[in-house]
Amino acid sequence: MKKLYTLLLMALVLTGCGRFSNKDEKQSNSKRIVCLSKQYNEIIFELNAQQNLVAVDLSSTYPPEIKALPTVGYHRALSTEGILSMEPTMIIHDNNVGPEQVMQQMEKLQIPMMVFKTKGDNIPRAKALVTEMGKYFGREKEADSLNAKLDKDLLSAENALAQYTTKPKVVVIHYGRATNVYLTMTENSTTANLIEMAGGTIPINGDRGMMQLSAEVIAKSNPDVILLTDFGYDRLGTEEQLKSLPGVSTTNAAKNNRIYRVEEHDMVYFGPRTGEVILKLQELIHRNEQVQ
Repeated sequence: MKKLYTLLLMALVLTGCGRFSNKDEKQSNSKRIVCLSKQYNEIIFELNAQQNLVAVDLSSTYPPEIKALPTVGYHRALSTEGILSMEPTMIIHDNNVGPEQVMQQMEKLQIPMMVFKTKGDNIPRAKALVTEMGKYFGREKEADSLNAKLDKDLLSAENALAQYTTKPKVVVIHYGRATNVYLTMTENSTTANLIEMAGGTIPINGDRGMMQLSAEVIAKSNPDVILLTDFGYDRLGTEEQLKSLPGVSTTNAAKNNRIYRVEEHDMVYFGPRTGEVILKLQELIHRNEQVQ
C-alpha cells in the first residue's frame, strides 16, 4: 500500500496542472506514452512513431521488437500500480480496457488519455485509423504509404483468390482445452472476415466474435482446416497430440493433416499488414489444392 500511495502521489504531482488542451496534448503525447491496444501499437510501430512509447499491454505482441517494452498487464485486467510505475504523461487506449475502477482512478489522477475517433473494424475504417494516427503523430506521409501498400496487397490477394475452386471450412481456435472447452472464433468476428477474404468460411455460429465451445461443436462443424493461434498451439503440444484432441480428432482437418499454426495478432484486427495476412491465409487454407 505504501508503494501504491507513493505512486499515486507522484502521478498527482506530474498531472497537477490538469488535462492538456488539444494543442498541448498533441505536443506532450510524445513524452511517455503507455498504449493499451494491440491494433494501435502495431500502427504506431508501422508509422515509426514508437520513440516515446514506454509501455504496452500484455496482448500487444507485434512487431517482435515491441516485446522489449515493459507491459502493464492484460488490457482488460490492468492495475493502477502497473500503469503508474511507468510515469505516463499520456495513456492511449481503444476503450477495450478495464477494470473500470482502474480507468476511473486514471481519470481522478487527471492523467491525459487518448482514444482515436476512428474505429478500425473493417478495411476502409482501418485505413482511416492509420490516416488519423498518422496525423496525430506527425507521420502523414508514412500513413499514406502504409495505406497504399495495403491497397496493393489486397489487390494481390483478390487476384490470387480467382485461382482457387473450393471454399474450405476453417475453424480457428485461440486456446483449449480446459475440460474439453475451446476458445473459438465465430462467424461474427474479424477472423471470419479475414478467412472469407482468403477464400474460406467459418462454419461456427455465435453472437460474439470469440466463444468458449465444446469439443462436440468442433467435431460437428467438421472443418477442412483448423488454425490454432500461437497462444494455443504452443501450449497444446506436438502436431500428433493436436490431432488426437477431443472434437478435433474426427475432423477432416485432423485426418488430412491440415492443422496449422497462426499468430493471434494477425487474426483479430485490421491493420497495415492485413493484405499480407490474407495472402498467408490463402496459402494455408488452400494448400495442396488444385488451382485453375
